[in-house]
Amino acid sequence: MLIPEPVNSICPQIPDNAPFAPSQRQWINGYLAGLFSGRSQSATAETPRPSLGPIFFLWGTQTGGAEGLAKKFAKDAKIRGFEATALGLDASSPADLASQSRTCIITSTYGDGDMPDNAQSYWDALNSDAAPNLENFSFSVLSLGDRNYTQFCKAGILFDERLAALGAKRIQPRVDCDVDEEALGHQWFADLMKTLAPDSTAASAADAEETEVVTYSKNNPFQAVLKSNLRLTGDDSAKETRHFEIVLEGSGLDYEVGDALGVVPSNCPDIVAEILTATGLAGDEPVQLKDGSTTALRQALVNRLDLSSFNSALPASGISAQDLVSPLRSLQHRLYSISSSPKAHPGEVHLTVGIVRYELDGRTCKGVCSTFLAERADGGVPVFIHKSPGFRLPADTTRPVIMVGPGTGIAPFRAFLEERRATAPDSKNWLFFGDQHVATDFLYRDELETLFNEGVLTHLDTAFSRDQSEKIYVQNRMLENAARLWEWLGNGAHIYVCGDAKRMAKDVDAALLQIVREQGGLATEAAQAFINQLKSEKRYQRDVY
Repeated sequence: MLIPEPVNSICPQIPDNAPFAPSQRQWINGYLAGLFSGRSQSATAETPRPSLGPIFFLWGTQTGGAEGLAKKFAKDAKIRGFEATALGLDASSPADLASQSRTCIITSTYGDGDMPDNAQSYWDALNSDAAPNLENFSFSVLSLGDRNYTQFCKAGILFDERLAALGAKRIQPRVDCDVDEEALGHQWFADLMKTLAPDSTAASAADAEETEVVTYSKNNPFQAVLKSNLRLTGDDSAKETRHFEIVLEGSGLDYEVGDALGVVPSNCPDIVAEILTATGLAGDEPVQLKDGSTTALRQALVNRLDLSSFNSALPASGISAQDLVSPLRSLQHRLYSISSSPKAHPGEVHLTVGIVRYELDGRTCKGVCSTFLAERADGGVPVFIHKSPGFRLPADTTRPVIMVGPGTGIAPFRAFLEERRATAPDSKNWLFFGDQHVATDFLYRDELETLFNEGVLTHLDTAFSRDQSEKIYVQNRMLENAARLWEWLGNGAHIYVCGDAKRMAKDVDAALLQIVREQGGLATEAAQAFINQLKSEKRYQRDVY
């Protein structure tokens, strides 16, 4: 029997009478010393790590991506010794910059060049004549965007240029990240840390010790089961909109109404076969992807690469496999607004999706993810939950709710209404829904009429644009009900908009401004200030794309 020597109260050591060679014992003791060196001790007071001072991470976001990065980077900076704080731009103002002398702005761009909703008021103040002088202020900007838009990363560019114009000093240059360039954002943070604290290191394993939990994400999706695939639009409709029910059993995933479901699709094998035929390639050629991994060409074309650039023209014969894949972007996940409440459908998540198919230069083109769900998801659907904290029902269930969701924009409002039926059946709820024809495009008509008859849906106003000579849209119905809308807002109502960002959301915003101006007897500037106040109070929220 081995009698251990007294154990060091800070770091355990292998006793001399243990059955190890001296060199082995020395190595193990050294390993234990390193393992325990970063752990806080109750028996011996550890010298506190010196503070590296305050740093702020301010985020502007429409879907939560920038918020997630800001909170992660703040957490990592805090571990390194900074007094790090993460805040939404709607929770701060340029007047606070004097006390936020080192600030990083992480922002997405909404639509084609616009500020995210939670960044607009901050930007308006920063871009005004009343903006402060920032000669003693230092900053860096991480801008998130999508190169498919002409105004790529415009919001971040505007912040970067305006802060510099006010005299602020860049800690390091702005970095612009496309949707498939996530590594650039992490490198921006790593460079930031090297610049501000070159001698700091990330936390030891003990400092950052957390319970490891299996989490599903775009890089590690859960393989869910597709339970139902139903067409919602009529056979004569110009659109194909489908309702999908997906089983999450065994995943541990949960969601709230307002959240989105991330779907990781694969490309249509027919399109892959067409590309291989055009190029004369076999498909088993090895290719190296941008992340450094190597795989067979066919596998890369089916699961890893965005093939949309081939919609207008197929590649020519004779191209090498590597030259074929090198210019292609990574295949991206898609986010869909969840159209169910977990209270109504436990263990399931529902989606309302417009299926994209069109002809281009004599060829049939397909929306990757929508047709994946419609045609190829019987073998499983790789999914994850994308939290949307900026699109939530009011915590106070007595507050009235106004929802504007034409077309597939109805998705989150079906979820909202199911939730209100379960939690606040006597609440006041008003839906504006629109599409092309009442006979073929009235999505969830039976459900909505049932909710109306039950009293859960207080008002239902519809706009079917092509059922009369003059096109009528949801914003027209809003203007027709201006007095009642203004009354609801005066009674504390929350208003939500979901759908097309380029036209519908802007038209609805303009209609709301007109209603506030006319019903409230306000000048345009005061009416806009009223709407901005609604946004800052989370009473005007949008889920637009």
